[in-house]
Amino acid sequence: MAKSEKPNIFQRIKRWFKETAGELRKVTWPTREEAIALTRIVLIVTIIMSAILGILDFIFARLVGLLVAI
Repeated sequence: MAKSEKPNIFQRIKRWFKETAGELRKVTWPTREEAIALTRIVLIVTIIMSAILGILDFIFARLVGLLVAI
């Protein structure tokens, strides 16, 4: 292929899949135990943060309600 020719869409898609597969072979995947532990951490942090945000929302809603009632 000449340097000035642009690859067609099918050649570009094929190249993308080849490069993506090559990159995925380089990835160090977590073990099942690591994945479960990290999932637990994410769930715990999500629950804690949602509780904190819910409490803050309740407090600010009450404060705004008091200000509007005045």
